[in-house]
Amino acid sequence: MINMKVILYMAMTANGMIARENEKTGWPQEEWNNYHEIVSKIGNIIIGRRTFEIMRDCKEFERIGNPLTIVVTNKSMPNMGKFIFVKSPLEAIKILEKKGFKKAIVAGGGKLNSSFMKENLIDEIFLDVEPKIFGRGIKLFSDNDFEFELELIDIKKFSQNELQIHYKVKKL
Repeated sequence: MINMKVILYMAMTANGMIARENEKTGWPQEEWNNYHEIVSKIGNIIIGRRTFEIMRDCKEFERIGNPLTIVVTNKSMPNMGKFIFVKSPLEAIKILEKKGFKKAIVAGGGKLNSSFMKENLIDEIFLDVEPKIFGRGIKLFSDNDFEFELELIDIKKFSQNELQIHYKVKKL
């Protein structure tokens, strides 16, 4: 049994894309500030391998205070300081629980988001909806076989054009 709250936190376009096909987002600095704030507050982040590579290459980890980062990947990679590489979503959660965390932030990409949903591990979802539409790109959830009901907790307006929608995932 899992004894922590697992939160999916993502920015997306109005049509549900978390990045363009080239993996670029173009989110405004205010969005990155929101992201940094929540990750710093929780102290950890769970991401997929490709998201790890992108964040590492643009030095994003330093900007968000070098949180404990769990990378879910099928590739065998050695742990490096605050970077721990695991094979499954459940393994990621168990490591954070052992380290005493009460909350975990899942932050992409689409394949990772889907794997956490499919395993019924997400308790809450924060979606920062950006005023953009990408005709092609990386979807919030990659194609997978799951379905959930959500309960609206809150809606915040960050700016003239940006919203944050906060949902509770109704458990199966």
